[in-house]
Amino acid sequence: MVKNSLMKTSTPEPRQRDADRSQLGILVAARDEFAEHGLAGARVDRIAERAGLNKRLIYYYFGSKDELFLAVLENVYADIRAAEKELHLLDMPPPEAIRKLTEFTWNYYLEHPEFLTLLNSANLHQARHLERSKRVREMNSPLIQTLGDILERGRKDGILRGGIDPVQLYISIAGLAYFYLSNNHTLSAIFGRDLMTRKAHNERVSHMCDVILGYVLRD
Repeated sequence: MVKNSLMKTSTPEPRQRDADRSQLGILVAARDEFAEHGLAGARVDRIAERAGLNKRLIYYYFGSKDELFLAVLENVYADIRAAEKELHLLDMPPPEAIRKLTEFTWNYYLEHPEFLTLLNSANLHQARHLERSKRVREMNSPLIQTLGDILERGRKDGILRGGIDPVQLYISIAGLAYFYLSNNHTLSAIFGRDLMTRKAHNERVSHMCDVILGYVLRD
């Protein structure tokens, strides 16, 4: 009797692991498909082929292509927020923490071009998927709280100027990286410079840090 009971309770665990692996495989395949083709151009058949799974499983786990797109967006936001936590910004002096976040944001966008293309696709559809996501808002709140705490500590120490909105500051940090990378082809053509060389990348992140720190530091 005990043996049979143990067998019954242990069977859901491998099934759950299989389900988790299947969902993860679908999310990775869908991320690549959406990044390459956008929401409108993505095809569930190709996602299933990329994942090596039956198309019916995608609908079983996620319901629709739109729900899958939202799940992908939530996943990529979870990834960047988790990576930011690993920086331990609150353990650093405020100017160093802001420089670290600026450098991290640049490098993360550079190393994860799919993140930018997914954001482009989400914006093309006026963020109607993200507007429904409580999870994304909850993930972003700790980062803004952390940045607010850093700014307040710097103000009290007399290092940073007061009155800085952490949301506006983060948008500026992200925007300085995002615009450069998402528009690098047109900018390179317009200015006749290859903006994607290693030298250009180093110049850009240095410029970003100078701009952001120049804004937050007290005179």
